Amino acid sequence: MVETLLGYIGRPFVQVYETITRFGLFILFQLQLFKLYPLAFKRYRIVLKQIEVIGFGCIGVVSLTALFTGMVLAIQLYNGFHQFGAESFIGYTVYFSITRELGPVFASLMLISRSISAMAAELGTMRVSEQIDAIDILGVDSKEYLITPRIIATVISLPLLVIWFDFIAIGAGYMISTGVLGINPITYQDTLMRLGEFRDIMSGVIKAAVFGFIVSSIGSYIGYHTNGGARGVGQSTILAVVYSAVAIFVTNYFISSLFLYLDW
Repeated sequence: MVETLLGYIGRPFVQVYETITRFGLFILFQLQLFKLYPLAFKRYRIVLKQIEVIGFGCIGVVSLTALFTGMVLAIQLYNGFHQFGAESFIGYTVYFSITRELGPVFASLMLISRSISAMAAELGTMRVSEQIDAIDILGVDSKEYLITPRIIATVISLPLLVIWFDFIAIGAGYMISTGVLGINPITYQDTLMRLGEFRDIMSGVIKAAVFGFIVSSIGSYIGYHTNGGARGVGQSTILAVVYSAVAIFVTNYFISSLFLYLDW
């Protein structure tokens, strides 16, 4: 009875300790990769291939998400702004919310579900089938060959996807606002051009680059250290998606707070 009670009390502390240990190992692993990033550009064909797989592979789902996000956002903003006669500010509000928050976050989530999950599954399969061990035996650094090109490709691809997401979502919001909700297109455009700033777009692009580094680092790390056969590959894929998504929301808060502090 006493042992069981002590077990219940001590289990959370053990879990916290194990979590801190795993996080420390993750940080050490990422520090080892920094010296390999310049070498990855020697394999630029692999980087370009990964940009095609990671970035272009997400265009469809990102476009569809952006389209309906812009339309729904316009409708919901109209419901609120119409009560105060402030429909003319819908355009700027759509622009501001999409470029600064919804674009980077939603595009990142789509990339996680489409590409990061595939990245973790692919690397995990290579690990359990001993293909990574074979690469190391041949004298090639598997981290340089498999991980750094994927991280670089994600850091390049995600900002481009966010810009595309912004374009589709803002355009969809404009079409719904002017074509369905009856807002004057001249007033809509005038408010948007007068209040919208280029730094709003840049803030989203900066977020996207940071998000891309974080999610690709998590997905590649988990996939690279997979064990346990086919079951382990499935578990690694789940962990990569969950951890990456949570990391996006946490990081987004701190970056947004930093931009607010810097008044940028």
